[in-house]
Amino acid sequence: MTIELKAPALPESVPDGTITAWHRKAGESVQRDEALVDIETDKVVIEVVAPADGVLKEIYKQSGETIISNEAIGRLEPLATGAEPQAPAAESEQSEAAAPEQAKAPPAAGPAVRRLMEEHDVAAGEINGSGKGGRITRQDVLERIAADQTGVDSAATEPTPAAARPAGGSLQSMENRKEERVPMSRLRARVAQRLLEATTTTAMLTTFNEVNMQPVMVLRKRHQQRFQETHDGVRLGYMSFFVRASIEALKRFPAVNASIDGNDIVYHGYQDIGVAVSSPRGLVVPVLRDADNMGFARIEKEILAFGEKARDGKLAIEELAGGTFTISNGGIFGSLLSTPILNPPQTAILGMHKIQERPMAVAGEVKILPMMYLALSYDHRLIDGKEAVQFLLAIKELLEDPVRLVLEI
Repeated sequence: MTIELKAPALPESVPDGTITAWHRKAGESVQRDEALVDIETDKVVIEVVAPADGVLKEIYKQSGETIISNEAIGRLEPLATGAEPQAPAAESEQSEAAAPEQAKAPPAAGPAVRRLMEEHDVAAGEINGSGKGGRITRQDVLERIAADQTGVDSAATEPTPAAARPAGGSLQSMENRKEERVPMSRLRARVAQRLLEATTTTAMLTTFNEVNMQPVMVLRKRHQQRFQETHDGVRLGYMSFFVRASIEALKRFPAVNASIDGNDIVYHGYQDIGVAVSSPRGLVVPVLRDADNMGFARIEKEILAFGEKARDGKLAIEELAGGTFTISNGGIFGSLLSTPILNPPQTAILGMHKIQERPMAVAGEVKILPMMYLALSYDHRLIDGKEAVQFLLAIKELLEDPVRLVLEI
């Protein structure tokens, strides 16, 4: 009796996926819940695990092939009840002297980390994992890559013999003019397609304002320690203030929370806030469902969990689907001002930026204040300029008097 391995059920918004890597070869033994294959979709990388102890008898779909929802991709022969997992025949013929060296399996790593290792030709056995249970983290791989590059750079600084230099006396070797061509990942290709669609199918405009972040900064500093003690070490960040301010503003201006479906306008009676998160594979936008029912602590916990899942490639497709409004924070990368691009079918997106101290005129006096530029890109087909400006002004007023967020006024 064999078990047919199938691709996971994909939602309607994700028509297919691509096999990126098999972690076992046909004929090798596997253990229950061991990751067998990675499948990359337009949004996430999905791991397919072994349903039981056994032997991977056959692989139907090789790396690079496209699969659809629930399609058979391989065949597993489970072990008989009470049987111990056996090594493949090729391995059992090896000498017993080599067995101790092979007994230690390479450290585990998530799909995003494995992809980074493959891109830089780093073997798992070359890294000591610092994560839980010896798991290899992204930082472990980056440190290994940096160490390798340091060695290469040191060798590159050795004097080049005159005979090896190009004709004409040029000091630059043609060997350094390297190029590498790699296929675009499905996620990057999908992001590119979505951005192009947004710029060609919407009447997108951007309006700007600036907010004095001092009241929020004072409030965070005053209550940070007690907030962490009360909420199991979760830190009070800036994003929760912006999420709550956006929710209150969306209630006042329903068109900003709406979407366009053909010739219809869909007004949403809830606020599902997408939060742009950077991952090793690109930008992803997980969604805070029913964010109106979340307090500051829960928002911070959800965003922290999204960030960790994004880094490890563990975000589920369901966590990325939908959303009625998006917030993007380019300030964490040092951006002072930008124009965010819409995430259709949403009709607006808020861009946060770097907090910069600037001289500001306050009641006839010049003061140095921590200021942040805000940008609201919106679809002019649905949202008038007046609404967009008033929406952004509402967010500004709520952040400059954050007590109003608690009082909901």
